[in-house]
Amino acid sequence: MPTLSEFFGITIRMKYLDHNPPHFHAQYQEDKISVEIRNGKIKGEMSERALKLVLEWLDLHRKDLLEAWNQSSNGQKTK
Repeated sequence: MPTLSEFFGITIRMKYLDHNPPHFHAQYQEDKISVEIRNGKIKGEMSERALKLVLEWLDLHRKDLLEAWNQSSNGQKTK
């Protein structure tokens, strides 16, 4: 699963050929979540502080994430 970003101990990844809806995976220490790109819906649990950072990051990178999702869903490596 390629790493898209790392910040404040949080790792953001996206799987190749993953299922819909478009989403990414975030991990902070032992906490893991998946986040829908379009609406920010969360599956899993993460500390409130780390979750806030992930959602702020999502707002800043939504367009790029959707582009990466389209590439990875076609089996292409993300930039």
